[in-house]
Amino acid sequence: MIQVANAPCSWGVIENTPGERGGYALVLDEMKETDYVGTELGDWGFMPTDPQQLRAELVKRELKLLASWVSVRLYDANYHAAGVELAVKTAILLAEVGGPDCIIVIGDDHSTVPVRHDYAGRIKPEHYLSDKEWEIYTAGAMRVAETVKQETGLRSVIHHHGATYVETPEETEIFLRMTDPNLLGLCFDTGHYALGGGDPVAGIYEHRDRIWHVHFKDFDPAVVAQADEMGWGYQQMIGQGVFSELGRGSVDFPGVLNALNDIGYDGWIVVEQDVLPGMGSPRESAARNREFLRSIGV
Repeated sequence: MIQVANAPCSWGVIENTPGERGGYALVLDEMKETDYVGTELGDWGFMPTDPQQLRAELVKRELKLLASWVSVRLYDANYHAAGVELAVKTAILLAEVGGPDCIIVIGDDHSTVPVRHDYAGRIKPEHYLSDKEWEIYTAGAMRVAETVKQETGLRSVIHHHGATYVETPEETEIFLRMTDPNLLGLCFDTGHYALGGGDPVAGIYEHRDRIWHVHFKDFDPAVVAQADEMGWGYQQMIGQGVFSELGRGSVDFPGVLNALNDIGYDGWIVVEQDVLPGMGSPRESAARNREFLRSIGV
């Protein structure tokens, strides 16, 4: 049965961006109050890293720990070892607190390549990796997934994501084709798939055999349409609300839910709405997002 979680990024706890709002206790309290039953870990160190303390905080609120994003600079082989170390450290905590079904969400170190940051949502083939660069990139992801599996038994997924080298549907397809489907799945993010120029419903059917984790995020194409005129890159588009509250953007969530049911997906739906300081109340947005999901039957 599909269950609904949220993530600390909905409270402004977002990698590579300043301005975390409130401590972890407030975030977990508000998740519970707005009727979510699970959470991702968030940036390493935001929540307690002592397993007993973290478990106690989650049990107190009847929240399940299910996954964690781990940033790995996949495009640079010099950073792969550090990425493996962070992923394993995170996976050990997830396995001890959340159990064997937890998932490591591998994300490229987004917004660190200027051209990919500046042209997010408008990526063209000339911005893609070369064949040799793809080999380095996918080898890094596989190294993380293999080591996490060996050390902890947990599965890993790649998160296609704006301002990284796996943003567009074509890049997502290339990455999946070059990696082992038995070791590395896909975190399908509806908003990022739309940002990359894809149809999320079609994407779910296309990648049905690799989807092990799902993020629900909406997308406002009007923000991308303004980006060239205003000189906005990825971070600026986030601040302008490119990922709107659920039901207020272009993503067909009833169609997405039908597609997930059609392919037999029975994992988690994680709401992610990147809310930065000055963009409103995270708690109120979380409540509205939860009410929207109820309205479509989740």
